[in-house]
Amino acid sequence: MAIETPLLATDCVVFDGAGRLLLIERLNEPHAGRFALPGGFVEIGESVEAACRRELAEETGIAAEGLTLVGVYSDPARDPRGHVVSIAFLTRVGHPEPAAGSDARAAQFRADWRDLPLAFDHGRIVADAMKLMMA
Repeated sequence: MAIETPLLATDCVVFDGAGRLLLIERLNEPHAGRFALPGGFVEIGESVEAACRRELAEETGIAAEGLTLVGVYSDPARDPRGHVVSIAFLTRVGHPEPAAGSDARAAQFRADWRDLPLAFDHGRIVADAMKLMMA
């Protein structure tokens, strides 16, 4: 009997020195063409922190130094592909220039991120990261 479990993913909230948020424009469904946080699925044998760093580098070319846990997002309806639990981290970087890679159509720091409809529950994740930064 096979055991069904949720998939495990990670999302990375990255602010630069000017307070801009790093977003990717999704290349693939779900939410193709919408803005999202860099992130993706954790691979077998990989820690969630390592997955966050790997996904950030693959999708944007940016290396994360320290990671601070933002939260765990486990609503079974958060991802249309199925039950995906995401562990989100926060990091700050200086002024690197992101380069889209992997499954990102574009990667850029955005000052207007509050005005953009973000994919999945990424708006909630960013709001939680903001609370953490102000604490």
